[in-house]
Amino acid sequence: MKMRKIAAALLSLLMTFTLASCKKEEPKPDPEPVVPSITDYAVEHEPEFGGVYIKITIDDFNKLGFAFGDSVDVEFSTGYKLEDLPYYNGYYVDAGEPLLIGYPGYDYIKAAINYGEDLWDEANLKLSSDSGLWSTADLEEHSTASIRLREKGKYLDIQNARDIQYSDDRTKYTTDEEFANFRNMTVGDLKEGVVYRSASPCDNQHNRAPYVDRLIEQAGVNFILNLADNEKKIDGYIAKEGFDSPYFLSLYENGKVNPIAMNMNYASEDFTKKLVNGLVSIAEHEGPYLIHCTEGKDRTGFVCMLLEALAGASYEEIVDDYMLTYDNYYKITKEKDPAKYDVILDKNLNAMLKEVIGDKNADLTKVDLEAAAKQYLMNAGMTAEQIEKLLVRITE
Repeated sequence: MKMRKIAAALLSLLMTFTLASCKKEEPKPDPEPVVPSITDYAVEHEPEFGGVYIKITIDDFNKLGFAFGDSVDVEFSTGYKLEDLPYYNGYYVDAGEPLLIGYPGYDYIKAAINYGEDLWDEANLKLSSDSGLWSTADLEEHSTASIRLREKGKYLDIQNARDIQYSDDRTKYTTDEEFANFRNMTVGDLKEGVVYRSASPCDNQHNRAPYVDRLIEQAGVNFILNLADNEKKIDGYIAKEGFDSPYFLSLYENGKVNPIAMNMNYASEDFTKKLVNGLVSIAEHEGPYLIHCTEGKDRTGFVCMLLEALAGASYEEIVDDYMLTYDNYYKITKEKDPAKYDVILDKNLNAMLKEVIGDKNADLTKVDLEAAAKQYLMNAGMTAEQIEKLLVRITE
């Protein structure tokens, strides 16, 4: 009897174990995906291109799960919002459109309006003016920014189509001129050996300044129009260890460098005011002349395009000179990469020319570019006499 009870208990235990082991486990729900975001990061004004640095490095930002081609929402502590913003590694939006950019060489990611208003002012990013101990102690408090992923890869097709990067390694280039983006402008009626354009001969962030310096010395450049810097920035370059641009320094110390610190909003009054200042200074000095910004690409591209048009160059001549920069830096030509070539031409140079003409629908091959350039400069504040004096300096 006792043995039967023991056997029954064992059988019951075995059945319980069997049933428990056969019972299906409920599937665990997938964890909610973590949406990449940053909150309340310090910001810093970047006045040269009119943007706002958000103080996280590009690498650290991308390690959080962001990638070029994503759509993001940006909100500043002032309440200003930018929604559905493309995040690119280049300025791949039309003039006047906002973007978040991680440009190679930048210390941080940056929110900006391409060729547009200064986002710092647009977003009202001011220092705190609160009263009390904070103010009494003369402390500074900056606004902050928060970013959240909106849609993964929404703009990836544009990122892939327009992605262009260049090297700062001299050995990757055939000649010093190519590396320095240095050339003599000879289209239209421009005098040979009078007007040159290049990357910066003083700002060495791209390792090009010493090469430009040697080339402008060989060319006998006597006056420099520096579109990118002010005197404070130039003095900072000179003070850096390893500064190696002695010819530039000699011109600078002799008052033959005009640093006008232009932004890139070529539709703004500030841009045109500084442009007039720069061109008048050329007319007042003996050449040869160098025109440069940082890379010799955007601001230099606008000013040189304008001078070429003023000197009677055709649309095709202006295009060839402008796009040579993209051949020098990126090996993009009409033959090698027609898709990128056409996009750059349309979004950059053509947009600039249409701003000069004052007609966004103009057929650039049929416009009198010389007359348009003269009228543009007169509208900007140059007199007919100043324009004529400039032309005497630079044309045959």
